[in-house]
Amino acid sequence: MSTPEDQPTPEDALVRARAAREQMAAALDEDQDPEAGEPEGWQPIWKRPRKSKFKDDKKKELREQRRRLQDAAKRRIAAGNPRRPRSRQSRIGNAAARRDARALSRVRRSNAWLW
Repeated sequence: MSTPEDQPTPEDALVRARAAREQMAAALDEDQDPEAGEPEGWQPIWKRPRKSKFKDDKKKELREQRRRLQDAAKRRIAAGNPRRPRSRQSRIGNAAARRDARALSRVRRSNAWLW
């Protein structure tokens, strides 16, 4: 355990911080974007300039994207409209459940329970 004598005083810490100010500023300035004339070193992918694509590549990418979106739409439609119709019993049950839920929500939103 450190004793109070071993710990530096706040004034000493402040003096050391002021002395290291230039070093810290230089270290922080290192990471900034380079000037126009300077050569660029390694850069993370999100900082690299974008490469322009050829027109054919762009069209091919858009074609693939359009096809993917159309396939997804077909899957969505197919999921909503199954080939086999629902049984009559399940339709009646669902309709009754919907009616009950609607009536309950009307009662819940009104002041009927206060009377």
